[in-house]
Amino acid sequence: MKLSSTTYDLKLKHTFTIARSSREMETVVIVELAHDGIVGFGEASPSRRYGESVESIHAFLSRLELGQFRDPFQLEAILNYVDQLEEGNSAAKASVDIALHDWIGKKLNIPLYQYWGLDKARAPLTSFTIGIDRAEVIEQKVREAEEYPILKIKLGLDNDEEIMKTIRGVTKKTLRVDANEGWRNKEIAVEKIKWLEQEGVEFVEQPMPASDLAGTAWVRERVALPLIADENSIRLCDVPKLQGVFDGINIKLMKCTGLREAHRMISTARACGLKIMMGCMIETSVAISAAAHLSPLIDYADLDGNVLTSNDPFAGVTIENGKLVLPDHPGTGAVRRSA
Repeated sequence: MKLSSTTYDLKLKHTFTIARSSREMETVVIVELAHDGIVGFGEASPSRRYGESVESIHAFLSRLELGQFRDPFQLEAILNYVDQLEEGNSAAKASVDIALHDWIGKKLNIPLYQYWGLDKARAPLTSFTIGIDRAEVIEQKVREAEEYPILKIKLGLDNDEEIMKTIRGVTKKTLRVDANEGWRNKEIAVEKIKWLEQEGVEFVEQPMPASDLAGTAWVRERVALPLIADENSIRLCDVPKLQGVFDGINIKLMKCTGLREAHRMISTARACGLKIMMGCMIETSVAISAAAHLSPLIDYADLDGNVLTSNDPFAGVTIENGKLVLPDHPGTGAVRRSA
C-alpha cells in the first residue's frame, strides 16, 4: 500500500465565523491510498480546537508504515495501528480511515451504504449553516439557502438577539442553534435557551464549554429544548459520560478518527438513549460523502461543509431540497472534478 498526501485551499463563499474563530479559507489535506491498481481517497480537515494543523497532519502521515500490511482488507489491524501510533491526530487518522473504506468499496464495486447494509432512501435532510455575521450578510445567506428546509444558526457572541431577529425577519423555517461553547456562564445559557424556546428552535448544540460538564447538566435541568453535545462528544469513550447531561451527540469524522469509530459511536449512542447527529468541518466532498453514507442511521445531519465552499475539487453526495442523496459510485462515491 502506498499513501500520499497533498494540501488544498478551500475558498469559502462567505467569511465563516463562529463563537471562537473566523476565516475565509480552509486548507485541507487530501490523501490517496494506492494498492492493486485502485486508489482510495481520504481527507483531513484540521482544527486548532483539537490541536491539529496541516503541518501536523503531514508529519503524522509520514510516520505511518502501511507496507507492513497485506492489503486494505486488514482494516481492523491497520486502523488499530494508526490509532495507537500517537495520541490525538484525529483528522489525520480519519483521512486514512476514509481512504481505506473508499478503497474497499471500490474493490468490492459497491457504495459504502451497501457495504453497511443501509437504505440510501433513509438519508435525512441536512441543515445549512449560517455563520455569525452582520445583519445584511446574514439575510443574504438565508436567501441563498432557499432550498434548505432547516438552518443551523451559529450563536455565542454579543449579537445573538440581532442574528435571530434578522433570520426570523426573512424565514419561518426550522432552526437549530450552535453556540460552540460561547455561553460561558450557566445562568446566561439558561436565559438564552429559554429565549430560543420562543423562536422556533429545534435544539441547541454545545451551549457551555466542554470543560464544564456539571454546568451543562445544571442547564439541562432548567430548559425544555434538547441539548446536543459537540465539543463534549469526541470519541467512543465520551458517549456514556453524556447520558443525563445531553440529549444527543454530534459525531464528526475529523474528531472521532473516521468511519469505523463513528459507526461504533452510533451504536453506543443508541444504547445510551441519545439522539445522533452527524456534523462536519469545512471539507471537500471526499469527507462529506464518506460521512453521508452513515446518515441513514442517524436522526439529524449537518453535512454542508462542502457547499459552503466555491472550489470543491471533488463531486460526490448531492443535496435535493435539503435531502442528502447518496452517490451510487463504489466506495464513498467521491470523484475528482474535471479540470
